[in-house]
Amino acid sequence: MTEGNPLRLILGFAVPLLIGNVFQQVYNMVDTMVVGYHLGDQAIAAIGATASLYSLIVNFAGGLNNGYGIVVTQRFGAHDREQMRKAVAGMMLLDFAVSLVLSVLALSFLPLLMRFMNTPEAIFSQAHTYIAIIYAGLIVTISYNMFAAILRAMGNSRSPLYFLILSSILNILLDVLFVMVLDFGIGGAAVATVLAQTVSAVSCGVYVFTHYREYLPKKADFRVPACIIKDLLSTGSAMALMSCLVDFGSVIFQRANNLLGETIIAAHAASRKILMIMIQPQATIALANSTFVGQNWGAGKFDRIRSTLKKVLLLEIGWSLFASTVIFLFGAQLVRFTTGTSDPDVVANAVMSLRMHFTMFPFLGVLFCIRNTMQAMGQKTAPVLSSCIELAMKIFSANFLIPTLGFLGTCMTEPVTWCLMVIFLMSVYLSKRKKLFAKAE
Repeated sequence: MTEGNPLRLILGFAVPLLIGNVFQQVYNMVDTMVVGYHLGDQAIAAIGATASLYSLIVNFAGGLNNGYGIVVTQRFGAHDREQMRKAVAGMMLLDFAVSLVLSVLALSFLPLLMRFMNTPEAIFSQAHTYIAIIYAGLIVTISYNMFAAILRAMGNSRSPLYFLILSSILNILLDVLFVMVLDFGIGGAAVATVLAQTVSAVSCGVYVFTHYREYLPKKADFRVPACIIKDLLSTGSAMALMSCLVDFGSVIFQRANNLLGETIIAAHAASRKILMIMIQPQATIALANSTFVGQNWGAGKFDRIRSTLKKVLLLEIGWSLFASTVIFLFGAQLVRFTTGTSDPDVVANAVMSLRMHFTMFPFLGVLFCIRNTMQAMGQKTAPVLSSCIELAMKIFSANFLIPTLGFLGTCMTEPVTWCLMVIFLMSVYLSKRKKLFAKAE
């Protein structure tokens, strides 16, 4: 990405990544659709009641890998193959340790966490079954993210896509088989997801070892220098901490929302599934731009970074406006389609949530872009502080807005938070921009 038309490179990198991310969300949505149509609204609520617990663990590990990937990307951009191999070796060692620790801790404390989350007794057993199986498969989720991050660091976003499409199709078939044919219940949907993720992780890993062996560590490379481990941990921890702060806030946030009852939980879960699909183009463009920034930062081509950022921001805003229009016109139909619900209260509350979120959707696109750009340039503090803003807002909402306003408080929290975070990050970026580039040069 250090040569050629920047926007064309970013879009060429982003499109396969976007398709992959959409497929990933699709097979999450298929869980909801199959469960909703076959098992009813209570089963949807069971999945939704533990969604933030799943995100807390998985996004923490994903944040680590995204940070590790920045270190690998910078060394790839600098054409330092030896240092890149050592960085990949460190990445593999750290991911193995994280997978082991997170799996043990998550499964050991799961019942306590679910009690803390105020999971309703009527859906507690189903929710526990679902999330426990998902947690048991954490190692394959982390492995896929690791191999995909290695490929993206080298500019290959297409290969992970093919494996993800394969696993998505498999997930849909297994969902139908386990839930609708064999009647395994909500546990069947969880097993289908883990098996599908296993296929994508193994396939992606085999591809990396087959086609990129010259970039992979040899035995001697696993004696990773302390400076590289420090770089991996500092960058990875900064991004993981950012994700962890966000998701810890979501746990507190969902804990308060779970007290509003099963109908509201189901409505919130339905709106989140649709929101996550619509977010994918924003997140993908921002991630592609961060790879572009990381490689050009490593190569010392700072003018390309400055001139491209404005164009990427316009792309983010353009998609946000289009997505908002779709939601305002077809929100109710999307809720009914993705859940199979006929409950008018579920539909009405889900639509209210969607419309409030998408009113401020352009701010989220700007947030993704600026935050990822700063991280790719090695700026860790401001993105983490922006996550502290989100954490504070969700704690405030859980303690004051939701108890006072009910689901309206839930719906307004994130849109307001996005605006505050954009104001903060843009202020920091604009104030440091000249000094940052001058120091790099």
